[in-house]
Amino acid sequence: MLSNLATRDVETLLHPYTNLDAHRSTGPLVLERGEGVFVYDTAGKPYIEGMSGLWCTALGYSNDELAEAARAQMGRLPFGHLFSGRSHDPAIELAEVLKGLMPVPTSKVFFTSSGSEANDTQVKLTWYYNNALGRPRKKKIIGRQRGYHGVTVATASLTGLPANHADWDLPLPGFLHTACPHHYRFAQSGESERAFSERLAGELEALILREDPETVAAFIAEPVMGAGGAIVPPEGYFEAVQAVLANYDVRFIADEVICGFGRLGTWFGSEALGARPDTISFAKAVTSGYVPLGGVSVDEPLYEAMLAESRKLGTFGHGTTYSGHPVACAVALKTIEIYRRERIVEGVAAKAPHFQARLSRLAEHDIVGEARGIGLIGGLEIVADKASRAQYEPKAGVAARCVAFAQGEGLIVRFLAGDRVAVCPPLIITEAEIDALFDRLARALDRTRDWIRAEGLTAVPAP
Repeated sequence: MLSNLATRDVETLLHPYTNLDAHRSTGPLVLERGEGVFVYDTAGKPYIEGMSGLWCTALGYSNDELAEAARAQMGRLPFGHLFSGRSHDPAIELAEVLKGLMPVPTSKVFFTSSGSEANDTQVKLTWYYNNALGRPRKKKIIGRQRGYHGVTVATASLTGLPANHADWDLPLPGFLHTACPHHYRFAQSGESERAFSERLAGELEALILREDPETVAAFIAEPVMGAGGAIVPPEGYFEAVQAVLANYDVRFIADEVICGFGRLGTWFGSEALGARPDTISFAKAVTSGYVPLGGVSVDEPLYEAMLAESRKLGTFGHGTTYSGHPVACAVALKTIEIYRRERIVEGVAAKAPHFQARLSRLAEHDIVGEARGIGLIGGLEIVADKASRAQYEPKAGVAARCVAFAQGEGLIVRFLAGDRVAVCPPLIITEAEIDALFDRLARALDRTRDWIRAEGLTAVPAP
């Protein structure tokens, strides 16, 4: 029977990315407080928050400095907007700081309230830019199968996950998808990572040529795919892809919403993986998830085009009420100050070998086919047969069951499409806490294996 609080939840809240029917009987995990890398439910049970909330609480929970930054700003200027030439100190200072951090030439910074809004802005700016250059046909944008870029109508179209399209009448026309760069799952027999990358680049080029290069405007990619499975690209991937993009004057948008601000042991994931985008979308860890904030970097060619359109039209007709919210900007400034002072990014680089070693060791488990990551992010794939890489029937919900067992062990992780389980802890996690995390995940895998045997689950027959 559900508790009173859980019953109230079921009767009042609509939960994102949830099986709404199943939720009515299972109810929610209701969290009451957090401290460091731990969160606590209403019964006081602690859990290692192995997903940083939703890939975002980089500095963990209950950081007093971030709370005080928000309180102080709310006492000084609780709201201010950037419409019609108005401004305020926190937005100006944060834009200056971010320009200095960006790994790509940046003229201006545009603020949003989320990663979805940031990528939605990228779509609009891509179209605006090509209109300004007198190229009204150059509007198509290419995402990747299993890529994730948000849930607005436009960004869900960029996304390459079936659940984001089915019965939503998406993707919209003009949004295309090229192959997923997952070597373990999609490489041909005996194909090296570099050969796989070259083949994917060739497929991307074929798509551009088939659509007509004069109609293809941009390509968007996460350095490491998040919701698509915590997938690290194969060796040479961005090098090969970028050569194709340059040949056809296709802008490269890096979705750094998850990888930005230290996750891979560099300030931005693009730096760790040899990506050289034209523009970057960011959100999540810029405030350690404490308040909503996102944004995009604007390069000089794009800014010059925007200036020309503003002269012609009399305004730049884009923006939202909370773009550059002073409280969010103040918290972001304090977050970045802490990253620098505490050498958080360098700490990730130092802890990553231990984290990745513990993750890789899980590939030895009976039901794990792949366990791979970079920095402090990784994913594993549960398979029915390690040799053939055959999978279980998706409706069996094997990864979901593993995540439920992990919760029972006091660990929060996330299941993703393809029976994958993602791990993405706060950047402040210690080596001892890393060991505790993977010990609990290993026990969850043991329980999942036993459950699979008890249920008599078998591999899906090959097509």
